[in-house]
Amino acid sequence: MWSARNPKGLLIIEIMRTDETGSIHMKLENPSLETRPFGRTGVDVTCVGLGGEGVLRTCGRDDEARAVIREALASGISYFDSAMAYAGSQGYYGSVWKRDPGLRARIFQASKSASRDRRTALADLEQTLETMGIETLDLWQIHDVRTHDEIDRIAGPGGALEAFIEAKAAGKVRFIGVTGHHDPHVLSRAVKDWPVDAVMMPVNPAEAVLGGFLDRTLPMAREKGVAVIGMKILGASHYVHPQGGITADLLIRFALSRPIDVAIVGCSTPEEVRTLARAGSRFEPLDKAKEAALIDAFRPQARRLAFYRGTF
Repeated sequence: MWSARNPKGLLIIEIMRTDETGSIHMKLENPSLETRPFGRTGVDVTCVGLGGEGVLRTCGRDDEARAVIREALASGISYFDSAMAYAGSQGYYGSVWKRDPGLRARIFQASKSASRDRRTALADLEQTLETMGIETLDLWQIHDVRTHDEIDRIAGPGGALEAFIEAKAAGKVRFIGVTGHHDPHVLSRAVKDWPVDAVMMPVNPAEAVLGGFLDRTLPMAREKGVAVIGMKILGASHYVHPQGGITADLLIRFALSRPIDVAIVGCSTPEEVRTLARAGSRFEPLDKAKEAALIDAFRPQARRLAFYRGTF
């Protein structure tokens, strides 16, 4: 059983948690997981979401992956990320959604295609929907745009952008987006020129040092009403250093203190999901002194820590 209501931006969840056999174990409630408007779409999502990496970016670890997905559901998380490129992630989700189709109406499912032409992108979408056992995606994203040449190819005749616009018009996806973590100038161009509803970008202290994504792409998205999804929050857990006072909770709070709509984190265990949910449940913006100290801690190695840019 699942019920949800959203007064004043708070999500109230009641879910009967089950194991892989369908046996009911407990009922959980999370009355304080913050929600935020997803750009100008008219939809609210929880401020933290389950990323498509972690255990979801594997193959053959079905029980572990399902445990993570179920923990996210039990924690009240509504935003679920995946991609064609993320190994078995779409199949893991499908194994849960197909078992209980009633969950579909209560979650926000995102996925991505890295195909650059219309025909292949549309084929990707059909495969995604079939694998997940759903009829529509809430968000379909043009994945990992890196260069201006790619921008031209995607937006040109027969390019993937045609597929995304077509799929939205046909009702196969509700919203379309673009993702990138290599070049903020390229991603900013996509946000400026394309009719996207959302953009996914890195949001972490290294980016506050380097500039580009947080001081260029993010304000542009906000000005256009484009939803902002924060990724690379923990730097694949490389940024977490409890002995130095840098915890996952602190890094998630840093991201949520920026004007983003949702921070997604890939998780490998149910405990990591609970950490993510707690950060979204008791969220308080970082004060300026703590934020400045965190940025200063990243400053000497910011270029190396932004390894996902692939340019340093």
